Amino acid sequence: MTEPTQPPAPAEEFAGREVTVAGLGVSGISAARALARFGARVTVVDGGDSETHRGRAAELESATGGAVTVRLGDAGTLPPGTTLVVTSPGWKPDSPLFAAAAEAGVPVWGDVELAWRLRGPDAPPWLAVTGTNGKTTTVQMLASILRAAGHRAPAVGNIGTPLVDVVLSEEPYDVLAVELSSYQLHWAPSLRPHSATVLNLAPDHLDWHGSMRAYADDKGRIYEGNRTACVYNVADPETERLVRQADVVEGCRAIGFTLGSPRPSELGVVDGILVDRAFVENRAEQAQELAEVSDVTPAAPHNIANALAAAALARAFGVPANAVREGLRAFQPDAHRIQHVADVDGVAYVDDSKATNTHATEASLAAYDPIVWVAGGLAKGATFDELVRNAAKRLRAAVLIGADRHLIREALARHAPDVPVVDLERTDTGAMSAAVAEASRLAVTGDTVLLAPACASMDMFVNYNARGDAFADAVRDLAADGRERQEQQ
Repeated sequence: MTEPTQPPAPAEEFAGREVTVAGLGVSGISAARALARFGARVTVVDGGDSETHRGRAAELESATGGAVTVRLGDAGTLPPGTTLVVTSPGWKPDSPLFAAAAEAGVPVWGDVELAWRLRGPDAPPWLAVTGTNGKTTTVQMLASILRAAGHRAPAVGNIGTPLVDVVLSEEPYDVLAVELSSYQLHWAPSLRPHSATVLNLAPDHLDWHGSMRAYADDKGRIYEGNRTACVYNVADPETERLVRQADVVEGCRAIGFTLGSPRPSELGVVDGILVDRAFVENRAEQAQELAEVSDVTPAAPHNIANALAAAALARAFGVPANAVREGLRAFQPDAHRIQHVADVDGVAYVDDSKATNTHATEASLAAYDPIVWVAGGLAKGATFDELVRNAAKRLRAAVLIGADRHLIREALARHAPDVPVVDLERTDTGAMSAAVAEASRLAVTGDTVLLAPACASMDMFVNYNARGDAFADAVRDLAADGRERQEQQ
């Protein structure tokens, strides 16, 4: 069984050491500054050489008084004398720089590994969250619950603020709610959270990891060395497999969450109530009410699962039941995540632009019935047969946009041939307005027009946020036109 260990003091670990940082993005700059602060001689390498890159480089070199040197336009050569490489999350494991490091016997850490080793002796524990979908929402729910219990608990990590900056902050945090990506976990061999969860697993980022098993195993690293609870999804056996193969501290428990009635050592749902049969004295016979389904916004099935996972981690940290209810009630999801935009002529319009893969979209489609589905974009190698087959009975119609819309159209033809389909070839800035107009034409009272693209957005939009904003703007214009018509009658 793994026992938690105190990392070496940063001054001893890094003073005088030649360190190469891969990437001049947010996490790379954060890592370089921290390493320079503790006496390392740092070289930052980045393949870019744009005006933006040169500006960042000059600012970083100036701010660190020459302790950091930036090398642009060459990211594949290991600088002479390097004894450690610290990488930004997006760099692939087969990058030439890492091959050179391996040949030279130089270790590679990620920004999370660096942050873990930079913790001080009184560092707050980490409650860690990963999964294919739902990470950000769950971490934000968790932080809200922890704050409702009176803890100083930020939501950090892949969600925004670099972990290196957080662990070096002078803020007196009690506990950290940490979102971790598979990229970050791949390069974090020493990470040992207090408790952690893998929310779900579905094929994603396989071009980076090489296979589904490698992707899952990188996710499973989050369970290594857990002290109190490894929280898994009862509906996803692969997450339980990852718990079973993890090396944890003696006494750490496996805690499941389910949308059904929970067994002992699980959290679940009974008659619209979120209940705990894991962190109660007599879990064989008793359950503790935590909250009502209506306390979760939105109360879609996959979001209830997120709430249960967050509650399990909070309860593992000792949070009382009433704080779970208060924290969930206080939580409001970020934009473009199952966000109700408006009701127009008895039709609900919902923006789930964040549903950029089939797994997320399947969860979104399962939350509504009947649906006029707005979908399409960059498929990233995904296939849509299973998604369409499972959702077919819920679909009133579909409006397809984007570069790979034909893949969804073909899946609809195979598995939902009676569902009307509008195929929009437009890719200009008015394409989303046209999609919403077509969806409103197809919808009837009681329907939901759901933007759940199942694809990435970059073929038509800067990111999924811009795509969701375009949808919401088009819906608001539709509502305004409706009000204007009513006033003229």
